[in-house]
Amino acid sequence: MNINALFEQFSGKKIAVVGDVMLDAYLRGGVFRVSPEAPVPIVSLEKQEDRLGGAANVALNLVSLGAKAIICSVIGKDKDGNRLVDLLAEQGISSEGIVQSENRQTTVKTRVIGNNQQLLRIDAEQTDDINSTEENQIIAKIQHLIAQGIDALIFEDYNKGVLTQNVIEKIIQLCQENQVVTTVDPKKTNFLAYKGVTLFKPNLKELKEGLDVHFSIENRSDFEDAVQQLEQILQNEITFITLSEHGVFIKNEADKFYIPAHLRNIADVSGAGDTVISVATLCLTLGLPISEIAEIANLAGGLVCEKSGVVSIELLQLKAELTKIKTN
Repeated sequence: MNINALFEQFSGKKIAVVGDVMLDAYLRGGVFRVSPEAPVPIVSLEKQEDRLGGAANVALNLVSLGAKAIICSVIGKDKDGNRLVDLLAEQGISSEGIVQSENRQTTVKTRVIGNNQQLLRIDAEQTDDINSTEENQIIAKIQHLIAQGIDALIFEDYNKGVLTQNVIEKIIQLCQENQVVTTVDPKKTNFLAYKGVTLFKPNLKELKEGLDVHFSIENRSDFEDAVQQLEQILQNEITFITLSEHGVFIKNEADKFYIPAHLRNIADVSGAGDTVISVATLCLTLGLPISEIAEIANLAGGLVCEKSGVVSIELLQLKAELTKIKTN
């Protein structure tokens, strides 16, 4: 594996990310007393910050790795939606696939942090499915992007209503007709709607919930039976399952591999799945063997877990870690 050449090739890739985007808002300050009005802490506000969240974090990871990312989603025609579009531009992410609708509310998750501890989270969101007009608008946006030329499309589902069964099926069909690689980071609601995708990446909990099966990962036979059941339904080419502290499992028609987790000082697992799907998708567009796809994506997911909060992978750090592993 020529590591430098591999990472250089990432920069030529153009990836669409379709799914639920949101704003992660943070209110930070110190707590010095309890409110006289109710038994709650008073936060003396010191800093306010907005970050890209949801599917937009996948796009942030792609940009960090040097690729071009295009976000495709339906958000509100509101001040939070405008703020989100501005943040995308600031981060070098294309909003060409964004539909702003009068009928939707932009998802905002506001976290109140006092003395570096999260005290409260307030979710302002709309989780019902987008309507048929919005479905047609986002499908048309994606059809246009595919016609222009993209290397892959990532479905990033947070169950906020953008990825309806109709949207999923139409986009997969468009990608199949145009030989575009499709990868999926699923959630429970439409778990089995992604028929015919290239790579399907649930975590262990999502696999169990999506199929309504129960097993222990220590029993590999039961686990692999569940994977086979999944593949019979989806007819996907590659199944890639993250197993938390047990590492990852990847399988295609010819091969299967269990890749153990690297020993890490875990600070926060938030956003690790976003990093894994980003790296796996880019590796897939380069035609790497599935063992190498799993190895690099597993390594990247572990690295972001060492940092607090949702952060994207750093290209130089990933390159250095991969070089270290390959030369040992």
